[in-house]
Parts: sequence; C-alpha cells; structure tokens
Amino acid sequence: MEHDLAHTDFRGWLARCPLIAILRGVRPDEVEEIGEALHAAGIAIVEVPMNSPEPIESIRRLVQRFGTRMLIGAGTVTTVAQVGEVDAFGGRLIVTPHADAEVVRAAKEHGLFACPGFLSPTEAFAALHAGADGIKLFPAEASSPAVLKSLRAVLPAGTLVLPVGGIDAGNMQPWREAGAAGFGIGSAIYRAGDSADIVAAKAAALVAGIGATV
Repeated sequence: MEHDLAHTDFRGWLARCPLIAILRGVRPDEVEEIGEALHAAGIAIVEVPMNSPEPIESIRRLVQRFGTRMLIGAGTVTTVAQVGEVDAFGGRLIVTPHADAEVVRAAKEHGLFACPGFLSPTEAFAALHAGADGIKLFPAEASSPAVLKSLRAVLPAGTLVLPVGGIDAGNMQPWREAGAAGFGIGSAIYRAGDSADIVAAKAAALVAGIGATV
C-alpha cells in the first residue's frame, strides 16, 4: 500500500509532517472528502475530537478510506472506555486535553499512541512516566516559546512536545526555535462547516509555513 507506515512510531509520523489536523465538529458524511484534502496537502495525522458529531463513525470512515497511509485517532479523550472504542474502530492515536495517567496507560495497553495534554512540569513528567509517546502543551495561548524552551531543559532528551491552541502559519517559527516537535492545528486548518476546498487551501498554507520553519 502506498506510504504504508503501519509500523512507524509516533516520531516517524511527525517526521513525515509535524502537523496534526484537529477536525473538531466534523460530520461523518463530510470527513472522507476533508481527509482527502488533507492527505493531498501532505498532512499525515488526523484527530477527530470526541465532542464532534458521531466521532467514532468519522474515525471508522477515515480508517477505512486511508488505512495506514494516515495516522487516524481521537482527541478530547477523557475516559478509558473511549480508548477502547477508538481502538475497536481502528483509531491508533489518543489525544487528551489533560494529563490523565490512567487514559495514557489504557492507550498503551491497547497498543495505541498517546499524546496527553499538560501545562505544568508536574503534569509533563507524570504523563511521560505513564508512557506517553508525546505531550501536548495545551492551551499554548496560556504558555509561550520561552516556557517551552525552559521545559525542554529539564524534560528527558528527545521528548516530543507539541503546542496546541492558537497555532497558525504565522506563529509557528518561534515555537519551532524553542524545540516544538510539531503542532496540533484546530481552526487554522478546519472549522466546522468548512468545505474540502477551504480545508485544502488552509492545509497548503500550513504545510508551506511549517516547511519554512527550522
């Protein structure tokens, strides 16, 4: 299969494209067309938040459509039960808004990638101790590249930190210079109601923007 990366680790997916498209509010009847637009632009990782309409059905359709050509997962995961649902329908990434060690451990027990949210060093270390593959600095608007640089001085070498919240093509550079491994992109790549054409244009601008960063 083209770009079959079934056995690639989370770092490998980010190396392909360090942007995670967050499709908050997407509907199952539109998700495949939007997924095609993202794939064509070079986006490799897609997250369907669990507070979207029928998120598990959207994940199922994306997995069926793209197989292992894209890393498909769920965001805003808050319970162990949700981890099981995502796994049952082929999702391979669990993203949380918070540092919940129980959810992280459940994701790893299911053989999934885990990228929990954190805002403090205590939360970051707890998430890593639980087995997180990467950690999501959220909300990034409440932090700064300077904070990330300080955190990276004490986090284990090679820790994948991904700022999420308020990130767009115009502000990625300072975060990258501070050591961001990638970004979760929400409304700058998809806002509920956006057509596939709009998503394609947004994604192209973001991919070009990340290509211009360090």
